[in-house]
Amino acid sequence: METVAAKAGYEAGLKEYVDRERAAVDLINSVGQLMYGKGVELVFFRNHLLDISISEVVKLFNYAEQVVKKPIDVFTTADVARGLLELDLAPSKIDIGRLTHEYTIAGKGPVTDFLQDHLSGFIGQDKHTFQPQDVVLYGFGRIGRIAARELVKQAGKGQQLRLRAIVTRTLTDAEIVKRAALLRNDSVHGAFKGTVIEDVPNKAIWINGQLVQLIAASNPEDIDYTQYGIHDALVIDNTGAFTKRADLERHLKSKGVSKVLLTAPGKEVPNIVYGINHKDQDIENEKVFSAASCTTNAICPILKVVEENLGIEKGHIETVHAYTNDQNLLDNYHKGPRRGRSAAINMVITSTGAGTAVAKAIPSLKGKLTANAVRVPTPNGSLAIMNLTLSKPIADVAAMNDMIRNAALVGDLVNQIHYQVDPELVSSDIIGDTCCSVFDSNATIVSNDGKSVVLYAWYDNEFGYTKQVIRLAKHVTKVRRLVYY
Repeated sequence: METVAAKAGYEAGLKEYVDRERAAVDLINSVGQLMYGKGVELVFFRNHLLDISISEVVKLFNYAEQVVKKPIDVFTTADVARGLLELDLAPSKIDIGRLTHEYTIAGKGPVTDFLQDHLSGFIGQDKHTFQPQDVVLYGFGRIGRIAARELVKQAGKGQQLRLRAIVTRTLTDAEIVKRAALLRNDSVHGAFKGTVIEDVPNKAIWINGQLVQLIAASNPEDIDYTQYGIHDALVIDNTGAFTKRADLERHLKSKGVSKVLLTAPGKEVPNIVYGINHKDQDIENEKVFSAASCTTNAICPILKVVEENLGIEKGHIETVHAYTNDQNLLDNYHKGPRRGRSAAINMVITSTGAGTAVAKAIPSLKGKLTANAVRVPTPNGSLAIMNLTLSKPIADVAAMNDMIRNAALVGDLVNQIHYQVDPELVSSDIIGDTCCSVFDSNATIVSNDGKSVVLYAWYDNEFGYTKQVIRLAKHVTKVRRLVYY
């Protein structure tokens, strides 16, 4: 029989949770008003707040306490978000978690006064000095479709990148319908949370109300984008067909193109891992860039932290990688060794250039790393295992994890490293993670002498990598918003 105390405890606990949910609804309302009314995007200690549920918002406050070690409450956070609505903010990206924590330790007080003081450089539309950048997706495969989904989310007052066209080799009426269906539905990432409408007569698709022209072309230089009202566009080449500078520069011969970004390792062009070496590039004079590979983006953030703090004498990277369209579904001819064997039922050892590619982003690691890969029967979600010999010893697992945790929460790599504490973490859990490197703190190994470590970094080789591509696209086209992280 239920006791009075138990019933009272149940009712109190339920009421407390419902109150937090109400505050979360208030917070979500402010998030939407700020995004679509002012072009201000709120994040919560790096976590996105758009398009998430009420319970997911409440759960983020556990993350703040357990991982970030900055306990704040949803009620104060909702108050701070409402305060932001009262300011004439320029389009920007603001970490409401950090802001709320700073407001709390400041002793609270009038919210508006605090915000005007902390965000003085964000107030006034004169702080918004760039125009939206036209973007063309050249190719519409796995990366192209995910990029399209993400780019259309940029719509609004603070829009940075505008998806204007998609180029494919052929374009029949049936193909338009098929390609729209592939954008609308995805076996890995789920249905698109928006509208996709085919406009077959005009060879276009409408995505969330945005008109995207579809263009058929066999050669990049044959296209005149200006006839579609597209000017000074960034072409994101995700076909994988062109990797050399001379081939990629063919895009620049098209009317209406100003820069090119390759979603694969490039030859004779800057290979950039955003967050690692993007500030070292000459974006004023260079016209062609590479976003490197998904694996390079996954391992570089962790390697950079270790190299800067302890130094790396040597190491080996083993990638356990999801299969890709480059492999065969069933055994068939393939020019590469082993890749012709069925991807769906085999683990396949293959080569990767990630070990040498790292040196292009972190020059001090040149010649120090070897790498190999094993393709496994999962459609997405990969794991990089870094076996490193250190120049300076580390005390223990806790010290190593703290080093990575700090880098994930403060500094230049907060968008690149997601510090995970879940002891039950598996590959499907990282699908859709916005970070290119999900550090598995529970898997860290440190030798007794502290000189050898084994570090594990998961990565969504499709979505996480595409987010890096878009970050780099914003950087090379100089449409980065004001950021308060």
